[in-house]
Amino acid sequence: MANKDYSVKQEQVARFAKAMGHPARIAILQFLAKQTTCYFGDIHEELPIAKATVSQHLKELKDAGLIQGEVETPKVKYCINRENWQLAKAQFTEFFDECTCKKDSCCN
Repeated sequence: MANKDYSVKQEQVARFAKAMGHPARIAILQFLAKQTTCYFGDIHEELPIAKATVSQHLKELKDAGLIQGEVETPKVKYCINRENWQLAKAQFTEFFDECTCKKDSCCN
């Protein structure tokens, strides 16, 4: 049987993609990326996200390393993890730039 181990980079890109695989999480990331400091407060008051699911979404983003801070009430403070944000950006850019298919040689 062939070795089916994935590279560390493949695992990381997949983890970032999974964490970003819900519109609420994208909204949270966009909101936090626009903040100049860590955000203190209830994010469900800022975004169209149900209060009951906010902590679940924040936990998923934190587990993936895309945000940092305290996501459990009453200590609600979080922000973008700038180091992993740059890593995700670089890895997704590299991933999407891997396509060498030219217009004339690929399916339309």
